[in-house]
Amino acid sequence: MVEEKKLYGQIRGPYNQKTVKKRIEALFLDNLGKILTSEQIKQVAKDPYTGKQPENWHQRLSELRTDDGYTILTWRNRGDLRVEEYMMPSADKRPTAAKRLRPTAQTWKLVLERAGNRCEWEEDGQACRLGEGDTDPVSGGRVRLTPDHKAPHSVNPDTDPLDATQWRALCGRHQVMKRNYWDSTTGKLNIHAIIQSATRAEKLIAFRFLLDYFGYILHADGSITRADV
Repeated sequence: MVEEKKLYGQIRGPYNQKTVKKRIEALFLDNLGKILTSEQIKQVAKDPYTGKQPENWHQRLSELRTDDGYTILTWRNRGDLRVEEYMMPSADKRPTAAKRLRPTAQTWKLVLERAGNRCEWEEDGQACRLGEGDTDPVSGGRVRLTPDHKAPHSVNPDTDPLDATQWRALCGRHQVMKRNYWDSTTGKLNIHAIIQSATRAEKLIAFRFLLDYFGYILHADGSITRADV
């Protein structure tokens, strides 16, 4: 898509829905196929009566994807979108997993004590370690730790609410990333979502791997030919 042809949405309102998530949902449904900015979303997320802006708007946005099944694209999904730009292409929803169990209050207390009140996500040997109330340097939102099944819910929906070893504490961003790694309806790895969430450099590595796997060559001018031609 050429930059000058990008179509941006508008705040139509009023958005007086009772919850932050419902207000954000209404904004996207008013602007299907159009780009919304984080500033527009934050404006609508405000309490319509007090004007207070919630610190958890970014997590509510993530829940529209993971819990409600909406497709909301970001710069990780489409090269023409900038950081802090979002787009819902349609109102269609994906199937979502069954209602999730939660640990008991005592179990969750043990999990937080073990975690030191910090996110326990690890990737490539790097731990997240963002603490409750910290500002997430990626999303910009305020961190809220929530319980995560160590085994994907779709694979093992019977995680013991009393066993702290079966749970871990994750920040909102890594809750979303974890859910994206697994298809909530089949329990299989969601390769499409993994590639979408990868950085541009990681996407290029995967692209070159697939070209080699299927017998194609990427030339310096950007053209692609069969290796056996």
